[in-house]
Amino acid sequence: MDAIDALNETAFWLERELADSFKVQAFRRAAGVIAGLSQEELAARVKDGRLKRTKGIGSRTFEVISQALSGAVPDYLENLRRRGAEPLVNGGHELNAELRGDLHSHSNWSDGGSPIEVMVTAANILGREYLALTDHSPNLTIANGLSPERLMEQLTVVDGINNGQSSSFRLLTGIEVDILEDGELDQSAELLSQLDVVVASVHSKLRSDKRSMTRRMLAAIENPHTNVLGHCTGRLVKGSRGTRPPSEFDAEEIFASCAEHSVAVEINSRPERQDPPDELIRIALDAGCLFSIDSDAHAPGQLDFLQYGAERAGANGVPADRIITTWPVDRLLEWLQPKP
Repeated sequence: MDAIDALNETAFWLERELADSFKVQAFRRAAGVIAGLSQEELAARVKDGRLKRTKGIGSRTFEVISQALSGAVPDYLENLRRRGAEPLVNGGHELNAELRGDLHSHSNWSDGGSPIEVMVTAANILGREYLALTDHSPNLTIANGLSPERLMEQLTVVDGINNGQSSSFRLLTGIEVDILEDGELDQSAELLSQLDVVVASVHSKLRSDKRSMTRRMLAAIENPHTNVLGHCTGRLVKGSRGTRPPSEFDAEEIFASCAEHSVAVEINSRPERQDPPDELIRIALDAGCLFSIDSDAHAPGQLDFLQYGAERAGANGVPADRIITTWPVDRLLEWLQPKP
């Protein structure tokens, strides 16, 4: 087994089971350390002990590299694969099996932790048919949001990646664009029109009064470039960032507008978000909304968080055909076209 692949896959499974980030990064760091070495040079350094003394290589990563070089699947990775065969959740398995893709993910171009190529590899491991790359927009400076120039550069990178992929997978161009205080989207209409997917999300002034937040979100939903309303309440229910109450807005008005303007309501699968809350999923369902079950992954292993979203969608009675991420890519891309 290729040693770099073994290290990256180990990190993937550790991320999936919410291991401490320092443990995950140890394997990614080790992959970076050996990335420039030929198989022969790597084997020589393992044999004479130089690799074990190399900064960034610990006892566990050395073990994984050594066993991979011998032609075996490393024991540590094998155990992780075995644990990874078990579902993350108790329910939603049938719905999860129908999910074809994911319309919300981040790379190290903004606040994600891994290169685009590594995110694509993980999506392929999980059997995805498509993945949208939706790094942040310029206003979110804390998340290294993409300037127009960087976004254009990223589009070229995505084209190159797709040219090297099999026909069974497609990386979609996209953005998670900030909904500004006046409801405008934080990127030019010209650039948004060049993207496959636009996820519009509120990231600031989350404690605005109900009427102001409703007006702000309605303006974004009515924008013809908006495809998905991301993590609509902005709440946090657990995790390292602490908790945060949901934003207040007129849910009936917001979801009626989503249904009218063909904007899907995101069921954000991050365990710390669980957004929208169950009662809002049911209001959106009654309003006739479509949904997008998305991972909001900031690391490769988090792409499998779709299981959490599928469990919540299933528990709230959302049918598969109302979930756009169950659709084949051709049907999805036709629906994603800017609305007149």
